[in-house]
Amino acid sequence: MRGATAETVRRALDEDDPLPGTRGFAGAVDGRLVRDVLGRQPLFFDGDDWAFAPGELADPEPFPAGHAGQVDDPTAAERVWSLPDPDPVTDEREAVVSLREALTGALDEVAAADGGTEAATAVAFSGGVDSAVVASRLDAPLYVAGFPESHDVAAARDAADAMGRDLRVVELTPDDLERAVPEVARAAGRTNAMDVSIALPLYLVAERAAADGYGRLAVGQGADELFGGYAKVARAPEDPRVEADTVRGARRELLGTLPDQLERDVLALRAAGVEPVAPMLDDRVVRAALALPGDALVDDRGERKRALRLAARAFVPDRVAFREKKAVQYGSLVSRELDRLARQAGFKRRTDDHVSKYVASRVE
Repeated sequence: MRGATAETVRRALDEDDPLPGTRGFAGAVDGRLVRDVLGRQPLFFDGDDWAFAPGELADPEPFPAGHAGQVDDPTAAERVWSLPDPDPVTDEREAVVSLREALTGALDEVAAADGGTEAATAVAFSGGVDSAVVASRLDAPLYVAGFPESHDVAAARDAADAMGRDLRVVELTPDDLERAVPEVARAAGRTNAMDVSIALPLYLVAERAAADGYGRLAVGQGADELFGGYAKVARAPEDPRVEADTVRGARRELLGTLPDQLERDVLALRAAGVEPVAPMLDDRVVRAALALPGDALVDDRGERKRALRLAARAFVPDRVAFREKKAVQYGSLVSRELDRLARQAGFKRRTDDHVSKYVASRVE
């Protein structure tokens, strides 16, 4: 079992509790395979075999999040947990206070795990509110990866300066991407351009942190999905990319994508030599986020992640709490440079999905 004790998982099963106080779990308990409701720990099966990584199986299938099934017949797994759908808290101040307390508890638990000795944990730091809050209560080095002129490197430098923290910059080159592309694609079991471009900067940050002697990497994963960080959530119901007719409903749709996304990120980070730690996906934080009203996710001016930004003021300066940030594949310029590598290798833009074809060729 990864991510929780067998006793905790048994209690979650007995009490139908989808958020029993962990940061996710997966594995076998009492002859049953289980995976937590948000899929925060990857799990795979092939016939009656199972593993935490797809490369250990001949024909791996992801074990579905929120399900349990017999170890000798995982194909017959049944849903045992679903995300709570609480009524929204009507008092914004109360909602922000609850969220701030949940974040404090989650972050302090991560800090305590290092036992007060030299930090075994590093932080993937892009300068946005998510990673800044994660970094704020951890006595750990901050790492950012990006090409020298990238938005993420500039934002991380500014945020680290505002927070009085040192920053370690992993300046990327085309050679770094060319080397890492097949490694990331094999680890994640994917060759599509979007997945690989998202995982690459994480992998390269983790690789440097591991080389520096850190065994864990704290990340801000989950914050955009939990707190309304996507434009398509903010534009619901007008945005055709979501089916929901409210911001809260669109947020719930996006939470359904987390198991697939986290599978990619966790596998890439482990392949780089670190164990990911995601305080934003602590059950306490998830519970507080699910209780937020729609205007605490996106306010009437269209500002996303409003409640998180307000709660973040207790942890970071305002210029960091209210900073807008690009998605990692664009902010690091990895997506641009991956496109350039594909074209240099003869995969022209007029070809459908030319970057994915380039990635697949590198894996082969």
